[in-house]
Amino acid sequence: MKNKRNSGITIADVAREANVSAMTVSRALREPERVSAKSLERIRAVIARLGYLPDPAAQALAAGRTNVIGVIVPSVTNNVFADVMRGVYTAAEGSKWQVQLGNSRYSALEEERLVKTFLSQRPAGLIISGIDQSEVTRALLQAAPCRIVQIMEISDQPLDMMIGFSHLEGARAAARHLLEMGYKRPGFLGARLDPRTQRRLQGFRDVMGAAGLIDARRIVTTPQASTVTLGGMLMADLLSRAPDTDAILCNNDDLALGALFECQRRGLAVPGEIGICGFNDLEMMAAAYPAITSVRTHRYEMGERAMRMLADALDGHEPEEPVIDLGFEMVARQSTLRG
Repeated sequence: MKNKRNSGITIADVAREANVSAMTVSRALREPERVSAKSLERIRAVIARLGYLPDPAAQALAAGRTNVIGVIVPSVTNNVFADVMRGVYTAAEGSKWQVQLGNSRYSALEEERLVKTFLSQRPAGLIISGIDQSEVTRALLQAAPCRIVQIMEISDQPLDMMIGFSHLEGARAAARHLLEMGYKRPGFLGARLDPRTQRRLQGFRDVMGAAGLIDARRIVTTPQASTVTLGGMLMADLLSRAPDTDAILCNNDDLALGALFECQRRGLAVPGEIGICGFNDLEMMAAAYPAITSVRTHRYEMGERAMRMLADALDGHEPEEPVIDLGFEMVARQSTLRG
């Protein structure tokens, strides 16, 4: 049976019961910090007793926006974005902002649809992954009447605000590390082939090309989604093409772990016969045996600071720098350390 506890209850009813104006009730719902503690306590008590539920559409119409922060990420199962979302929710906890999550599933069309949906709901702000939006999506965001933070990458052309790091430079650092460790025939394993993967591959190509060590046989990629199992399959493919490969840079940690398992199945010593490097430095990299070298990215901090940056801007406190480069850290472990 339908719950009619709050049926017909209006903001005027709440105001009358709390002995305040309807405007004060509205302000308590939208900007509680602007209402005295005594009035706020009384209003909240009446709302709880009457079972009043605010109409978000009416609130958006009155205020010109809701208190919603839309967050669009390409995956909700990938640990990388799970860490980002933990940071977002931590920063939003206890604030007036409500986080709504959208999953674009690495689809430009789905991302465009989600942006349209969010904008139609008059969000206070949007947090969106990446810098490679489609022409239509970019136009929508440029015209959006809300604040925007792009995350996961950096560029000199932010839509509004931005926080991330250079995937190109991260991969270059990893490739240089392999050369510094004495590896002479390194390869690359990549999956998904989204723009971030492509930038990591380009970073590998840049360093190996400058060293005269580019070999097309040692670059194995697929548009399939990354998994540990896929990492083993790609490693097997690479070794069948170029069995003398002595190191690999994987575009993420799932592939690196799968590559390690495949080497262990074949009896290949890591790092003695082949070195392995991942990207992102998820927890499993340190827990693997041998522990796997990886490029550490600051995902939780990225989500937390993006949310705080957006909240501050919405409160009238503009960031000193609209683009924040969090950088990365090359974490060398046993899987690449020879001698």
